[in-house]
Amino acid sequence: MEKHKLENFAEIISESSNIVFFGGAGVSTESGIPDFRSPQGVFADRGELAPEEIVSHRYFLTYTDKFYEFYRERMLFPNAKPNAAHMFVAKLEKVGKLKAVVTQNIDGLHQAAGSKNVYELHGSVHRNYCMRCGKFFGLDQIVASKGVPRCDCGGVIKPDVVLYGEQLDGDVISGSVNAISKADTLVIGGTSLVVYPAASFIEFFGGKHLVIINKSQTFADDRAELTFNDKIGEVFSALDEMKII
Repeated sequence: MEKHKLENFAEIISESSNIVFFGGAGVSTESGIPDFRSPQGVFADRGELAPEEIVSHRYFLTYTDKFYEFYRERMLFPNAKPNAAHMFVAKLEKVGKLKAVVTQNIDGLHQAAGSKNVYELHGSVHRNYCMRCGKFFGLDQIVASKGVPRCDCGGVIKPDVVLYGEQLDGDVISGSVNAISKADTLVIGGTSLVVYPAASFIEFFGGKHLVIINKSQTFADDRAELTFNDKIGEVFSALDEMKII
């Protein structure tokens, strides 16, 4: 990690008053949650069916038991804890520098770290609702259940996550776009910017500073003032050690 880049990043944070953090799966890998498309990721090959098919709305409705088998095995990590990236982002919000987090993750770790204004583009495993009566169920209840979880009324419980074939929540989209459009600094971390429509949201950014932290290159690297091809937790740990906030 280049020292001068960290110093430049520190200067950007110092002069910024409206930072938005836009994050993807790479933010949570250091908490032990796998990403989606790496060889060890959630969508690693399982044989006959593509994982994208298994986590589709159609598959959930048709093969609910098999959906939950995959969901519990590959997508639920109830013991995961926030890492240095989540903690530093929360600290930026606490001191008034950061105004919003826009995340593609469904793990709730930003909130666990203390972030308040979080737009969850793809929902959250911590929210689950009966499809018949709308009753709420937490993550612990889903983890403890067997087979297809059902409400007392007999209805099937569905995770409040956006499955393939479902639309993103309109209010979450508008809130995310509004926050990004008002930001003076946009920090993109842990995402290769290949998942749409989320990746297109950066087109609404017209602020001064764009910083990208991702282990691989993204299509937006040439627009960025700073790019780090490092683990995001390591970058934010280094910034935290500099005592810039």
